[in-house]
Amino acid sequence: MNSTSHILPIQALPDPLPTNPLALVQEWLEQAIREARQPNPDAMVLATVDAFGQPSARVVLCKGIIPQPGIITFVTNYQSRKGRELAANPRAALVFHWDHRHRQVRAEGQVEQFTDSENDAYFSRRPWLSRLGAWASQQSAALPTGRTLADQLSQAAARFGIPYAGPGSPEPAPGTDIPRPDYWGGYSLRVEAVELWVEGAYRLHDRARWTRSPEAGRARGEEWSVMRLQP
Repeated sequence: MNSTSHILPIQALPDPLPTNPLALVQEWLEQAIREARQPNPDAMVLATVDAFGQPSARVVLCKGIIPQPGIITFVTNYQSRKGRELAANPRAALVFHWDHRHRQVRAEGQVEQFTDSENDAYFSRRPWLSRLGAWASQQSAALPTGRTLADQLSQAAARFGIPYAGPGSPEPAPGTDIPRPDYWGGYSLRVEAVELWVEGAYRLHDRARWTRSPEAGRARGEEWSVMRLQP
């Protein structure tokens, strides 16, 4: 046996490396969701930069990974801080970390808003209280008191004729329409660079980075270049 074999990652990256890294990322995400070994396995850090170059980061939920053409999706309030920053600089970076699997994914690329029809379709599938919450919250705006948000939720319910009396309130009558506010929607990060990391002993991690041109994903989505990286 090779004398160094015991210090290599237990779950090393495939050899040869896949031509499309997002297929493997999707597999990792689905495995983490099935195993449910950590809360919110679909959580990812989203980093943005404003018009002045000031970075900020927060955790959001991944709504989908589409290996072809190579996009990762999430939703938010377009008027939130991240929404404003993406309007000023439509580029972002994402990080997934599944500690129990000793895996990390980093992705970077151009960000585009969903179309109105895509937003409407997704919004209609959300729980009714989540749809009300989109109307109630002016995300990232100052909140005078903790009670203010509850009042805003009640006002949003009244706007649509829903008898809301706090948590545990019955669902609205069938056919009650809670439309999507025009400031709420999704984003697609069209991935231009992906780095996959698998933890190894003694900091001898397994790393690889895939890159492609910004326009590659708009065609066939297979024009990836890849190299392994030293840890």
